[in-house]
Amino acid sequence: MLDERKRKILQAIIEDYIYTAEPVGSRTIARKYELGISPATIRNEMADLEFSGFLEQPHTSAGRIPSAKGYRFYVDCLLSPHHISENDVTMINSWFQSKARRLEEVFQETAKVLSRMTRNISLVSAPQSANSIFKYLQFLPFDSHRVVVVVVTDSGLIENKLLEIPEGTSLVDLQRIAEVLNNSLSGLSFDKIHTPLLAEIKQLVVPDPILVGNALEIVRQALTTDKNKKVYLGGTTQLLSQPEFRDVEKVKGLLTVLEEEKVLHDILDPGSNDGVLVTIGGENKYSGIQDCSMVQATYRADGQVIGTIAILGPTRMEYARIMSVLDFMHGHLGEILKKYQT
Repeated sequence: MLDERKRKILQAIIEDYIYTAEPVGSRTIARKYELGISPATIRNEMADLEFSGFLEQPHTSAGRIPSAKGYRFYVDCLLSPHHISENDVTMINSWFQSKARRLEEVFQETAKVLSRMTRNISLVSAPQSANSIFKYLQFLPFDSHRVVVVVVTDSGLIENKLLEIPEGTSLVDLQRIAEVLNNSLSGLSFDKIHTPLLAEIKQLVVPDPILVGNALEIVRQALTTDKNKKVYLGGTTQLLSQPEFRDVEKVKGLLTVLEEEKVLHDILDPGSNDGVLVTIGGENKYSGIQDCSMVQATYRADGQVIGTIAILGPTRMEYARIMSVLDFMHGHLGEILKKYQT
């Protein structure tokens, strides 16, 4: 489809953009990559790549950025086999040895270590166990009249919901409400959160009883998940700091997907896939993540597929490293789980 020169130029543009998040110009490619051709020649080749749909040109810049088609070609045809580094293997092993103490923590820590290693959202589907225990709640400002309520349980399950802020409610008020809820509920499972306790909490934060009631309902939803599988998430706030998600509408669509557990289970359904699967941009069927890419892999215990691990990030993600990490993890996680079955 592309001759060798176009392939090298496309690969250089994609890899430069992955690390800089800035549109790439012909002079940058000529200066940073030893391709043995002039900026003028590179510029002509870039124009051809744009015409063929592999690159796009933001109207505010003279440089180009990769398109979804460009990333797809990069993943399928340009990436060399990439083996996980010894440092990454050491980090993964030491993390599990120091953190995981029970089976549920294995999935929780898998989500944490993957998000920290990749600086993107991690998702881990796993068999469901008993009711979760409330860990903490926090309010994240969304716009002038709404906040995102984030509930985190001991298992790593995260519930995200958008809530309206009553008029006159300040950030200090929200912090006070979160403090009261966290002090009152931390360490409790749903069967321990009874009506008298809820009434007592509401009295402690009288100025905003509606907001408190809605927040408590989100806590209840997070603690009473009754599915065959649970989805553990990590790194949501890391992804929201990426330049691609400064657009409020993109953030809103992404959070909508992440707060719908049924949708997450659908996304993580492995189907007939066995190995590392990469979906890019519009290949993702839910509109809220069509500005994202997802790399996922199944993992097994005793030869049976029991769950999926995935990384969700901007299309400008570090594909080679993420794919190598998941390729390692989907086999390694099965080995870790065996230790908890003996």
